[in-house]
Formats: sequence, structure tokens, C-alpha cells
Amino acid sequence: MLIGFVILYLVISIGIGMYAATRVHNTRDYVVAGRHLPIYIVTATVFATWFGSETVLGIPATFLNEGMRGIVSDPFGSSMCLILVGLFFARKLYRMNLLTITDYYRKRYDRKVEVITGLAIIISYLGWVSAQMTALGLVFNLLSQGVITQSQGTLIGAAIVLLYTLYGGMWSVALTDFFQMSIIVVGLLYILYVASSMAGGLGHVVQHAAQKGQFRFWPEANSRDIIAFIAAWITMMFGSIPQQDVFQRVMSAKNENIAVAGSVLGGSFYFFFAFVPLTIAYSATLIDPGMVSGLLDKDSQMILPQLILHHMPVFAQIMFFGALLSAIMSTASGTLLAPSVTFSENILKPYLSHHNDKTLLLTMRVVVVGFAAVVTLFALYSDVTIYQMVENAYKITLVIAFVPLVAGLYWQRASTQGAYLAIVLGLAVWLPMEVWLPEGQALMPPQFAGFLASVAGMLAGSLAPQVFRGKRAHHAQTI
Repeated sequence: MLIGFVILYLVISIGIGMYAATRVHNTRDYVVAGRHLPIYIVTATVFATWFGSETVLGIPATFLNEGMRGIVSDPFGSSMCLILVGLFFARKLYRMNLLTITDYYRKRYDRKVEVITGLAIIISYLGWVSAQMTALGLVFNLLSQGVITQSQGTLIGAAIVLLYTLYGGMWSVALTDFFQMSIIVVGLLYILYVASSMAGGLGHVVQHAAQKGQFRFWPEANSRDIIAFIAAWITMMFGSIPQQDVFQRVMSAKNENIAVAGSVLGGSFYFFFAFVPLTIAYSATLIDPGMVSGLLDKDSQMILPQLILHHMPVFAQIMFFGALLSAIMSTASGTLLAPSVTFSENILKPYLSHHNDKTLLLTMRVVVVGFAAVVTLFALYSDVTIYQMVENAYKITLVIAFVPLVAGLYWQRASTQGAYLAIVLGLAVWLPMEVWLPEGQALMPPQFAGFLASVAGMLAGSLAPQVFRGKRAHHAQTI
């Protein structure tokens, strides 16, 4: 019965995605849904940006191991990212009528900045999309009780997500996100009710977690811990702002007011709802402490699925795995589309022999297939946890793309020379520290050092006499 309902759910998701594909007539439809989305769909798809495998599996596992202090990146940093996008970026970028976030760097600076930031954004998606494919493999392996291996499950999941994303683009992402968000909310709230009841009530679960010190959030009062805490927070809060999937969801709105409101509402709802799977997972420590202690050292990501499979009725299993698949697929589709669109529009487009819209749309679909193949291979051969894959994704955009974006929008003196130095110094400081310094040996996390270097580069390059000749577009000319 469980497998039958899961198959039905997948068929419905594919059907919605293929129906949405009938609305795609040009690249603007494919990338930003023709800018036709109402507030309720924008809110749902912004929420679904982050509510993926890491929220259902990764965050609860990290919380059980490290407490609240271990999840500062997500959901605290990630939800703040969406809220900040709505408050400070959505209106300005919406008015520029861009197809991708990387188009901004070309208009504000020049082609070189566009290419470098575009490549950084594309690379950042490798771990994130791979995390979703890994999680799909895990789910199919569990549901089939080992008949389908995790590798085979990864391939099956990637094929399903690719199918409806390939044809429908952002229209498919938006409509399936709305359907999948409904499943997520209903399914996980029901599981929370069942799990907390089995554990002695929601109040008892929360009280027990507090007594165990799970809610300790702020760092110890020393410089190393404080810097590490800030670095963890801003890695996702700032580093994920210059991301194409976030940009697409906001720019798909009917108007700029919906773009702003949808982003703030989606981010706020994500923050509060992310604690639902976390609470369910902690309930497992009271329901089956032996199972939890055994999996904490072995594979803590399996605690929640094992709780559902071994301690809950079939209906609860259907609701949970429906919600889990919804969370994974909603994130996977958007994060598969985003880097493919960026590569096509900002890297390949100038080299296409024919610059018509039809050729570009075909190119985008071909690149979607290629990127799907790359991230699936990465998922098959990587041994990094889901939470680490997602957390690591935003380091490169934090040190390369964030400062030029903010400075370009809010500082009129920001120049192309400043953007060059911000990128060069950010990368030059971050990359060697990330690759060669043992973890925990540096005075501060590599991405935080790179971020500070990027800020220094923008200030020095923009205030110094111009050395590089290039396009010096001013804030007033582009906004």
C-alpha cells in the first residue's frame, strides 16, 4: 500500500509538471514563468526553495548531534536570506527586468564579472542538487526495503525530476511546488501530532530537549567561537542571496509588491516550519532511545525514516514519505533548473550562432540534461552528508558574488575595478585556506576570511584611481 501511494504521488507530480509545460512558449516563460505568478504560488515556491532533504533529514540529524548551535546556518541563516531578499533586493532587481541574477553583473559592471560570478553560482549548485538526488536514492532504497539500491534510487529520482523540469521549466517548478508544499504541510503536521503523542505530548518533548541543553544557541564567550558562529550564519544568509533559484522565484511574480511579499512570507514560514521535522526527530529519542543512540554514530540521517517505518501505522508512513518526497523534489527541480539557465544565458549565449529565442530555449533544455547527469554522478560518488553538501554550497558565492551585488545596488561609487578586486581577493584568501588548512586550525573560517577580503577589495578598488578601463555603469543608470 505504501509503495502504491508513493507511485501515485509521483505520477501526479509528473502530470502537473507536464501540464505546466504547455504554458512554456519562450525563454521568459521557461525561466521566470512569464512573470505571471500570484502571491500564494510565489510564497509556496519560495518556501520550497529551502524545504528539501536537508530540512527533513539533515537539520534534525545535526540538531540531535550538536543541538541548536549546530543549525545556525539552516534554518536561521537560510530563512533570513529569503527575508533579506524580499526586503532589500526584490524590488530593485524586479524593476531591472532581468532574466537571470547574473545578467545584473553584466549590466552593472562588465562581461568578465558576469562570467566569473556566473561560474561561481553554477559551481555552488553542484553540492546542493546532489544532496537532493542522494536523498531521493535513500528514500527509494528505504521504501523498497533494499530491493532498489541507493544508487539505483538516485538514478530513478533524477530521471523523474529531470522529466518535468526539462519541459516545463519555471512553470513546472512553480505548480509542482504549490502541490508539494500542500503535501509537506499536511503530512508533517500529522506526523508531529502522532510522534509527540507517542513521546508523552509536545510539551514533554520540548521540556525534555530543554533539560538536555539542546536549545543552547549562542556561542561561548571567546573570539574563536563567536567568529565561527557568525561565519556559519552569514554563509547561507549572505552567500545564498546571489542565487538563481531564489532570483527566479521572486522574479516570477506578477508585480514587484508580490515579489517582496512572497519572499518575506515564504522565508518566515520556512523558518517556523523547519522546526516541525526537528521536533519529530527529537521525539524519537523518547520513543526508541536504543534505535536513536545506535544511529547517531552510524547514520543520524536515518533516525526519522526508521522511526516512521518501525513505530507508526501505514497511513502515517504514507503521509511522511509523501511529504519527504515533496520536499526533495520541490527543491531538486528548482535547483536543477537554476544553474542550467545561468550557464545557457550568461556563458553560452554569446557564442550561439543564432541568437533567436527558440535556439536559446533549446540550449537551456540541453544544458538541463547535462547538468542533471553531472550532479547525479556527484551524488553517486560523494560521501559527504546531506547537510554538509548544502552548507558548503554557498561558500563560493559568499566570497565572489555577494559583495559586488550589494555594493552595486547600494553604493553609487562601486566600480568595475572594485568588483574585480573583490572577486580576486575573496577567492585568493578563501580558496587556499579551504584547501590546505586543516579544519579548525585557522583563526577564522576560510569563507569568513574570504568575505572580509572581498569587502576590502571592493572598497579599495572603487576608491582608488581607476587602473582598469571598463564599463563604469552607475547605480542610478541601472536601477
